[in-house]
Amino acid sequence: MPGSSIIDISLVKQLVIDAGRDELLPRFQLTAFSYKQDGSFITEADLRVQKRLQQALLDLYPNSAVLGEEMPEQEQAQIIANGKTCFWCLDPVDGTSNFASGIPFFSISLALIENGQPTVAIVYDPSRDECFSAVRGKGAFLNDKILDTSTAAHKTLSPCTAIIDFKRLTPDLASRIATGAPYASQRSFGSVALDWAWLAAGRGQIYLHGKQKLWDYAAGWLILKEAGGVASTLQGDTGFHAELEPRSAVAASSENLYQQWFSWIND
Repeated sequence: MPGSSIIDISLVKQLVIDAGRDELLPRFQLTAFSYKQDGSFITEADLRVQKRLQQALLDLYPNSAVLGEEMPEQEQAQIIANGKTCFWCLDPVDGTSNFASGIPFFSISLALIENGQPTVAIVYDPSRDECFSAVRGKGAFLNDKILDTSTAAHKTLSPCTAIIDFKRLTPDLASRIATGAPYASQRSFGSVALDWAWLAAGRGQIYLHGKQKLWDYAAGWLILKEAGGVASTLQGDTGFHAELEPRSAVAASSENLYQQWFSWIND
C-alpha cells in the first residue's frame, strides 16, 4: 500500500487538476442530471471524474484502493472494513447540485486515508483554478501559497463571517442562530470540501454543518487542521474517524474562536 511518505503529491495534484479541467469545465452548464435514491444529484461528470481518477490512482499505486462517492455503499463499506490500512477517498464532484444548476462553486476532493487518518489532501476548484492541498505535518497550501489561520485578525465572534448549512441542523439550533446569531454575517455555498478549504484560506472564520459524509470532509478536514484551524462534531469529538456514518462539524480558524463558537452552540 502507498503511504504519504512515498506519494508524489505534485503528480497526484496534477491528476486532479487535469480531471477538473478536462471533465468538469467542458460539461459545466451543459450536463443533464438525475437523482439518486437519497434525493441528491448525479451527473455524467461525477461518473467520468470518478472513473478517470480511480484508474489513474490504481495505475500509479496498484496496491491501493479507491473509495468513491459514486460506488455502491457495499463496496465502500468493504474498503473500510476489510483490513486495508490505506485508501484514497474521492468525491468526484463536491457540490453537484451547484454544478448541475450552473453555479460555479464545486470541486474535486481527494484524500489519502492511512490507519484511519487523512495524510494527504487535495481540493480543486476548477472554476477559479484554485488547488488547496495539505500533507500531514507539512502545512496547507493554496496553489503555492501557504495557508496560516493564525494570522487572522478576528479574536471574537461578533465580526466573524460564518459558513453555515442550515438545512441539516436541528430546528431549534437553526432557529436560535437565525434569530440571535453571535457573528456578523453568514454564507452557505453548497460544496462541503470548499467550505473547509475557504475557512483555511480565511474566507470565513467559523463553520457549522449538521451532516456530512466522509468524502465530503476528509480532505478539507486535513487542510484546515494543517492551516491551524480547529474542528469537532456538535458533541465535541475532535478526532477524525474513517467511517461511512455521517458526522456533524463545528469548526473555526483558531482555537480561541472555536471555543467561543462551540460554547455558544451548546449554551
